[in-house]
Amino acid sequence: MSRHPTSPVATGLDRLLADPASLAQRRYGLLAHQASITGDGSPAHLALAASGNPPQRLLGPEHGYYAVEQDMVAAADGIDPFSGLAIRSLYGESEHSLRPEAAAFEGLDLLVIDLQDVGARYYTYAATAVWAAEVALEAGLEVWILDRPNPIGGTVVEGNLRQPGFESFVGVFELPVRHGLTLGELVRWACSDHPRLLVWAMEGWQRRMVWPDTGCPFVAPSPNMPSFNAAALYPGLCLIEGTSVSEGRGTTRPFQLVGAPWVDGKRLAERAGNQPGVRALPTLFRPQFQKHAGEVCVGVELLLDDVAALHSYRLGYELICELWEQASEVGIDLWRREAYEFVTDRPAIDLLFGTDRVRRALEAGDEVSLASWLASWEDDVAAFRRTTAPFWLYE
Repeated sequence: MSRHPTSPVATGLDRLLADPASLAQRRYGLLAHQASITGDGSPAHLALAASGNPPQRLLGPEHGYYAVEQDMVAAADGIDPFSGLAIRSLYGESEHSLRPEAAAFEGLDLLVIDLQDVGARYYTYAATAVWAAEVALEAGLEVWILDRPNPIGGTVVEGNLRQPGFESFVGVFELPVRHGLTLGELVRWACSDHPRLLVWAMEGWQRRMVWPDTGCPFVAPSPNMPSFNAAALYPGLCLIEGTSVSEGRGTTRPFQLVGAPWVDGKRLAERAGNQPGVRALPTLFRPQFQKHAGEVCVGVELLLDDVAALHSYRLGYELICELWEQASEVGIDLWRREAYEFVTDRPAIDLLFGTDRVRRALEAGDEVSLASWLASWEDDVAAFRRTTAPFWLYE
């Protein structure tokens, strides 16, 4: 098994490589990316080929197989320069491209999925994994999920369930924002534990573990997820994508910086600093691309102190509330109005929250409705735990 000597966790890929004969004579496609590595740091497709069982083709999610594309930029088909294998993109120019055609699996009898998720409803790799699995199963293939750690752990579940009518690529499933599942558990749940679906579970992973506990190297699964700190803050900071404020894309610290030229950074820091597990440092930064590219933004840098105490989604909500107050004072339209993940008929902030209740309450100054919404999380989390507990793979 290729578990690194200092790592207590063997991923599904490591376990499969310890039993390579199970792939003998299989014609399989591999849906993976550059974060799909063995415990000793070998890329999945090359390690599988070295075992004597190479994939027939590669498939890549949003950002492309090597995560060279920014968010919402189509990834092209191509040829892998290290193996010569064809790469089929599952993220194209239209919403239709997000669910693969059965032709993507033609000539195969098995689909192997090895994607590093980050444990938040918005992160699109879970949707790609489930939709690819569903299409492959309908086409008669077997599907194997090579499981990996949820970087932010499996004990904390936080937020509201996505409501009907707010489905999108960042809200495919009726999940709380921080769902506490591994990708293997999520696919089992979404596919109702289909008889031709097999999850290669990890060895050594426990739900209480966050990424530093695993001993695994952190490889950025997408261009703006460069570190564990970014992943820990992401369930809340991704809400900033639904605004005209920068979430730090175009800098070296995405999802750790928040700001815009008109923001009062001191006030924003005071609001964020009231949340546990994090400190907020008033700062300036200049994004090199995307929102406010080339402009000096005023805002905050978020410093992670205690991931166990952090409620990142609540932190993001508090930031949105403060930014709404400041934007209203200076006459700025806070909400992002451009198309978001191919959706044009609903604001991005509603898709991210999974409801329009927050936006409408802020616009109406309805603090009672906001307090009621926050209180509703408890029931949503309890209902979700009851629904998903039968699909857990780890205690």
